[in-house]
Amino acid sequence: MKIEFLPAAQQELAEAVEFYEKQLDGLGVLFYEEVSGALDLIRLFPEGWQLITKVSRKCCLHKFPYMILYGIVNNVIVISSIAHQHQHPKSYLR
Repeated sequence: MKIEFLPAAQQELAEAVEFYEKQLDGLGVLFYEEVSGALDLIRLFPEGWQLITKVSRKCCLHKFPYMILYGIVNNVIVISSIAHQHQHPKSYLR
């Protein structure tokens, strides 16, 4: 299945990578690699994660306190948010 990012989710990913890279050289790369691995799993098993609304699912990362929120629209996985798990849900549920 194809994966597409909403612009806001792409921005969240870039900001998180930049934040972690500023914390420690190479940490942003590790974050990006974990997100990429999670996206590979989502692509293989798109319905394998918990529904949090009627159409949205969340996949939590293991090494970082982030989650990938996505929906499936016309056989395309649409990433709606790359959200920190401590954010209020209103900030990432779109």
